[in-house]
Amino acid sequence: MTATLRIGVVEIFKSEYLRTPNATDIASLLRVAESRGFPGMLGSLDSMHWQLDKCPTAYHSIYTGHVEKPTIILKTVASYNLWIWHAFFGMRGSHNDINVLDQSNLFDELRAGCAPPAYFIINGRQYDMGYYLADGIYPKWATIVQTIREPNGRKKAHFARM
Repeated sequence: MTATLRIGVVEIFKSEYLRTPNATDIASLLRVAESRGFPGMLGSLDSMHWQLDKCPTAYHSIYTGHVEKPTIILKTVASYNLWIWHAFFGMRGSHNDINVLDQSNLFDELRAGCAPPAYFIINGRQYDMGYYLADGIYPKWATIVQTIREPNGRKKAHFARM
């Protein structure tokens, strides 16, 4: 069931949305992110449970997790203009963002040492790989910047609001 749904989603959206950004795309993402106060940001990373309203009864138990209804999980990276340039779709049931991230191929290039180039400077320090904005459940990796849940001070409040 999930494979058919996944194939359908990919066929419909792959040419415009579900493709890896090329060098021009990366440059554009970085340019806009910097103009918005986030130099080096490649996009926002998050997962969601997508409820399967028409899930056959025979599959309910394997697709039901903590949400208590049959779901599949969609993890995406989206840009400022909601271009979904990475999607991992179809894990069933009860998984958190870390489990989903572990199964997806988002960081495969990074692990292989060939991540998209993203050169930027923050506070006088030069960086050579981009990062993703994410919520607090994601691991504390150099490529993931987490939001501030309870910001104190003007700078932290501005960061969390943006």
